[in-house]
Amino acid sequence: MVAKAVLITRPEGQGAALGKAVEALGLEAVYQPVIELEPYAELPAEQHSLIQDLDYYQHIIFVSSNAVRFAMPWLENQWPQWPVGINWYAVGSGTARELKRYGLEPLTPGIEMTSEGLLKLAPLSEPQGDRVLIVKGDGGREFLRETLEQRGAQVDRFFCYRRKAVQLPPQGLANLLDRAQVGVVLISSGEGLGNFLALLSPAETTKLWAVTLVLPSQRVAAVAQEAGFKHLIVADNASDEAMLRALKQWQNTQETFE
Repeated sequence: MVAKAVLITRPEGQGAALGKAVEALGLEAVYQPVIELEPYAELPAEQHSLIQDLDYYQHIIFVSSNAVRFAMPWLENQWPQWPVGINWYAVGSGTARELKRYGLEPLTPGIEMTSEGLLKLAPLSEPQGDRVLIVKGDGGREFLRETLEQRGAQVDRFFCYRRKAVQLPPQGLANLLDRAQVGVVLISSGEGLGNFLALLSPAETTKLWAVTLVLPSQRVAAVAQEAGFKHLIVADNASDEAMLRALKQWQNTQETFE
């Protein structure tokens, strides 16, 4: 088998389990986050009011496990007992696991862990007149909100943390990829891909076209292809399990052509 390293780009402190699984496959795990997460020390008044009015919502959607981790201290402080009559949602299995730790049983879209998958769930298919709260970090896609509003829902967003692109010295990422002999990069989101590309100059990107990118959806893969990357594997979603299945697919290809 070709001995190459795998770059894990999850936020700081969130790639260890994936890294151990990568190493169990006989590959080296290299870590370089491309997104930094920051909690809010204080919430604006309008955000506080969303928490206070939690029982007015019919649907509350958490778009990531980070949204759960950053939002729950605020929510629990206001609601020691959860209001009844609310449909709770998790975009993926990891997010659902986090919510279950708080005694909630969220609806999930199954293997299609995306906004598109959530929107296929029956309670969100006709939310005319319903109030929806989306719990998320600042920035990111607005597709979920826009689609729900088009379907007649009143949508609010609770921003519970900030996302920032990681800053590296010039050539920092390219040098790391070269030094570690990275053959595969695992990317969890479209924003992560954008940040990854922003850390590379056009010349550096051209040199990396032989690197394989594992991406969480066809939508994100289309962006990578447009940027010039030739070797793409689309995972079922952004979960550790799906990323590992895609990585094994790459590994089997390497063994076939060894």
